[in-house]
Amino acid sequence: MTPRRPLFARLLRSLALLVLSWLALSWLMVLVLRFVPPWTSAVMMERQLGALLHGERDFHLRHRWVPWNQVSPYVPLAMVAGEDQKFPFHHGFDFDSIQDAMDAADEGRRLRGASTISQQTAKNLFLWNGRSFVRKGLEAYFTVLIELTWPKQRILEVYMNIAELGDGIYGVGAASDAFFHTPPSRLGPAQAARLAAVLPSPRRFRADRPTAYVQGRANWIQQQMGQLGGPAYLEARQAVRETRRR
Repeated sequence: MTPRRPLFARLLRSLALLVLSWLALSWLMVLVLRFVPPWTSAVMMERQLGALLHGERDFHLRHRWVPWNQVSPYVPLAMVAGEDQKFPFHHGFDFDSIQDAMDAADEGRRLRGASTISQQTAKNLFLWNGRSFVRKGLEAYFTVLIELTWPKQRILEVYMNIAELGDGIYGVGAASDAFFHTPPSRLGPAQAARLAAVLPSPRRFRADRPTAYVQGRANWIQQQMGQLGGPAYLEARQAVRETRRR
């Protein structure tokens, strides 16, 4: 038994070193991406690989990074209004929505998503689609890293540049070109609301040819945008958050 102990200790040290290295590398990736635009994402690569494996010869992935100051302020507001109205206030997780979703599941009602924009950014950028405890655990880990490392504006900037807004169309730059034939800086509130309205199922719906469901959801999002106070809502909350950090 004695000779096995040094081997076990070496294996334990190697495992600990591997885990620490992965933690350091993952945090370094998040830190770098605070300043450097990601040229792709895990979900984009997954979609590209899926198209290749399924023989989708006509598939063409479209993505174009657009900086925050070159996007209409209605776009991030529409995404917050439609996806996560508590985004400026929470620290990555909306525990009230999570509890509501759990209560709905317990009562046998349709399972509702409770992911925040921060969680969706973490998943889209670093992970894969699907439901598993492993993926949700990693999603939570990267969400914490992102919230600790990035300001809220950066999270929204990355999210609106990597979110799938159509089949193979990722980010507001590619979506504004494909659907509205206009630069992102010129998108109006109605167009921004329609982009946000397709987010539940971007491969099924189109922002340029909205179904009755998409148009109804877009109308609701646009109404919420006004009730939140317009683009000033995000600007004011960002200023308050930065003041508190100081």
